[in-house]
Amino acid sequence: MKLLLLQIEDYMLPCLNKSLFGFDCMGCGIQRSLHLLFHGEFIAAFYMYPAIYPLIGLFAVIGINIFKKIKYFNKIITILAIVTVATIMVSFTIKTLIN
Repeated sequence: MKLLLLQIEDYMLPCLNKSLFGFDCMGCGIQRSLHLLFHGEFIAAFYMYPAIYPLIGLFAVIGINIFKKIKYFNKIITILAIVTVATIMVSFTIKTLIN
């Protein structure tokens, strides 16, 4: 099983922005974060890409709304989208300043 996990990580897509321009984009780390999340490493997934949990919440609400209409769907989506974008921007800024 360990051999299979290493192979999956070897086939992750490289960041085009980092390859072309030499610096991370705001989405760098999301693949590895999902990989860590699927393997139960929840804290490591957060450290890899802090916006992973707001993104999961956003997509979960959208998915639930497809099958069962949520009363305040637009307000919930707006709040989750703002939290997600803010998390992405703050974590990207911090990562950029540290590096």
